[in-house]
Amino acid sequence: MKTSVEPTSNNTMKVSSNAFKTAMKDLSVNRNLYIMLFPVVLYYLLFCYKPMYGILMAFHDFKPSKGILGSDFVGIKHFINFFSSYNFTMVVRNTLLINFYDILFAFPAPIILALMLNEVQNARFKKICQTITYMPHFISLVVVCGIIKNLTESDGLINDIIVFMGGERTSLLLRAEYFRTIYISSGIWQHIGWGATIYLAALSGIDQELYEAAQIDGASRFKQIIFITIPSIMPVIFIMLILRVGSIMNVGFEKIILLYNPATYETADVISSFIYRKGLLEFNYSFSTAVGLFNSVINFILLLSTNHLSRKFNQMGLW
Repeated sequence: MKTSVEPTSNNTMKVSSNAFKTAMKDLSVNRNLYIMLFPVVLYYLLFCYKPMYGILMAFHDFKPSKGILGSDFVGIKHFINFFSSYNFTMVVRNTLLINFYDILFAFPAPIILALMLNEVQNARFKKICQTITYMPHFISLVVVCGIIKNLTESDGLINDIIVFMGGERTSLLLRAEYFRTIYISSGIWQHIGWGATIYLAALSGIDQELYEAAQIDGASRFKQIIFITIPSIMPVIFIMLILRVGSIMNVGFEKIILLYNPATYETADVISSFIYRKGLLEFNYSFSTAVGLFNSVINFILLLSTNHLSRKFNQMGLW
């Protein structure tokens, strides 16, 4: 028994020693790269992993004076309260619908713009179009929401057009049925150009000999797009789709909060804005943490599922 264990122990020690030496050698050779990586790792440790300790608040009746572990343990009480409330159905429905419309309309928009710009032969005109379309991405969200409010007020430009076409003036942001349309369309305007840069970069890497061969075979420009361009950028499209579906339960609460009001809660209130109101405005920290944890778990499941389906049917995935 002794002779059979000692070689195994020695081999394990040798492997560990070799791995340590390899790691130290790599650290020495790529020292500058690791120094550049250190702030990024530190950022995620401090702002992403360290705050995960706060998840425990979801299972306690948190009192700031007692701390997390000193507060009364209540188990899944806050989850049950959330699942049994009217707000659960409303905020989950709104979150899913806004994300569904965003994927349906906003996700393909940068792809279509990139394909259109790729067909433009005039380089100067192409650069002008790119600049105009991606400039809104750099405008402050507060400014963008201010523009949206000015345009949708009863005396705004959009209402002027509605009146010109025979309609009546109304404050569009006070109408719950118009909120999702305003939210999605303004998001497309703001981010379509920036999103198109990713696909333009992918388009620039396509082998031009494929187009030359297609032209020799008599393929039209439309057929070249269908059978060469789109299949060539499909890996990028699937990766972006996986990332987008993985965050389907997250809607930017900043824009929602800046645009919504009690009159539009029915269609505008989403999980993130609900967490903001319960946690920061009503000081119900434990309940809002439970809702946030539920949201994160669903996002994680969706990310894994989408990546699995993508690898199964298209042999593409994040891992």
